Amino acid sequence: MVLNIAGLVAVIIFYIIILVIGLWAARRTKGETNSENVMLAGRNIGSIVGVFTMTATWVGGGFINGTAESVYRDGLVNCPAPLGYSISLAMGGLFFARRMREHGYVTMLDPFTRKYGERMGGLIYIPALLGEVFWSGAILAALGSTLRVIIGLSQEVAIIASACIAVFYTLFGGLYSVAYTDVVQLICIFIGLWVCIPFAMTNDVVENITVNSTTKWIKTVDSDAGVYADSFLLLVFGGVPWQVYFQRVLSARTARASQYLSYLGALGCLIMSVPSILIGAVAVNADWNRTAYVTRDGFNVSDLPNRASDILPLVLQYLTPNWVSFFGLGAVSAAVMSSADSSILSASCMFARNIYKMIFRQKASEKEVIWVMRIAIFGVGALATAMAINVNSIYTLWYLCSDLVYVVLFPQFLCVIYMKKSNTYGSLLGYIVGMFFRIAGGEPSLGIGTLIKYPYYSEEHGQMFPFKTLCMIMSLVTIVVVSYVVDMLFKKGILDHRYDVFKCGLSQNTFDVSPHRNNLTLDHATLDATNSGFTPPVEEVKVTRDV
Repeated sequence: MVLNIAGLVAVIIFYIIILVIGLWAARRTKGETNSENVMLAGRNIGSIVGVFTMTATWVGGGFINGTAESVYRDGLVNCPAPLGYSISLAMGGLFFARRMREHGYVTMLDPFTRKYGERMGGLIYIPALLGEVFWSGAILAALGSTLRVIIGLSQEVAIIASACIAVFYTLFGGLYSVAYTDVVQLICIFIGLWVCIPFAMTNDVVENITVNSTTKWIKTVDSDAGVYADSFLLLVFGGVPWQVYFQRVLSARTARASQYLSYLGALGCLIMSVPSILIGAVAVNADWNRTAYVTRDGFNVSDLPNRASDILPLVLQYLTPNWVSFFGLGAVSAAVMSSADSSILSASCMFARNIYKMIFRQKASEKEVIWVMRIAIFGVGALATAMAINVNSIYTLWYLCSDLVYVVLFPQFLCVIYMKKSNTYGSLLGYIVGMFFRIAGGEPSLGIGTLIKYPYYSEEHGQMFPFKTLCMIMSLVTIVVVSYVVDMLFKKGILDHRYDVFKCGLSQNTFDVSPHRNNLTLDHATLDATNSGFTPPVEEVKVTRDV
């Protein structure tokens, strides 16, 4: 395919604009030595910027490209991701945002490390990291396919260049750069796609999308009800325990503001999904044999279903004028940047604070933590880039990034926030149970064979039972049961405190050391030590009562 110079120049100009805005925002962190301020923008994100950056949590390249792909291939009814993720943001705001913000956590892993200890927090980091890497990979893959189709640029070059830009300004500005670039990027997504819609819908080769819409692109559920429910629940609950979401929650000025940002972000997700849905519908109703896809470039229409992941850029390329497609290209580029930088920063912050500082270098200075975070940004960016280059379907990556988070992280997060008696023993066994039974269910897209065939298993279609939800429930039940049993055994003296290998203090009459509980205020040093699994002598605990 011939390289489109005009398109390449347009992309370069757009990247320069985003880079300049990111570096401009980075000035606010110049000379900053407090790692918390870099990670959370000083907990001073305003309402307007907050709404934009919260919406950008899910509205990325995977969101807009994946939605168009799914509508074209399977129909709107079989594309639950936009609605699922919108409900997820609302659920996060209703049940988790206020609690997390009131407790003053810095990352999503903080409640785990405080309650279960640093090592358990390190284990929890693994699925959290994989989720962020899968998500970033889906985003970068979406941009790579778009640039390849519209301007003829190598997919590998496009992915690597995009990752480098996102890493560069995130490196210097932290959440400030991410949040302020999100504002510009979300505006570009909205305007860029809506500019393309009228041209695509009025193209001579496109039929009216309202004619026979139910059978053509809305369709009905084409999978077993159990599988459909499994996927939808995965999106709703698997969309909650993400650092990329809680980083915005924790950066809000108040706990109430964090809830409002979540609700408005949910509405924003629904609104931003409309252009992609329409583009998928246009693709279904187009006579591709009459487009330049066949007449000029010589492609075969029968191969189009195999290129479903490219359907959005194909519509922009072949059903809109060149200058219009550049607007769409800018929209996709903006979508990628708006989420890639967020995911890379999120995983890096968790590593620097909850892994490096709490496990390996408890005495690390704030400046050292900031530099570790910056080094981690390179590492996470490289992993996401490799994933984007080597995995074919954007929508597959989109689902996988929530898979382990749903099965392993959600029950853990639910218990650490709401279950007072949960402990490290229950958490560890629940983690193992969830991970084992999910992997045993197999994952063809990653080449993982099926070890356990759940009810209604089909040799042709694979697992037909909602086994992911079953694995999540098994993990949740394991955490609850084991935590209560172990707590009872120690409290009643059936097990001696010497066998409390995780040092949970279960054999003593302990009180809840969570902040803002029982009108008790503890200094942060004592709080971290107590909840991390180490029980200091009574005389060393500084306790003051609120007046």
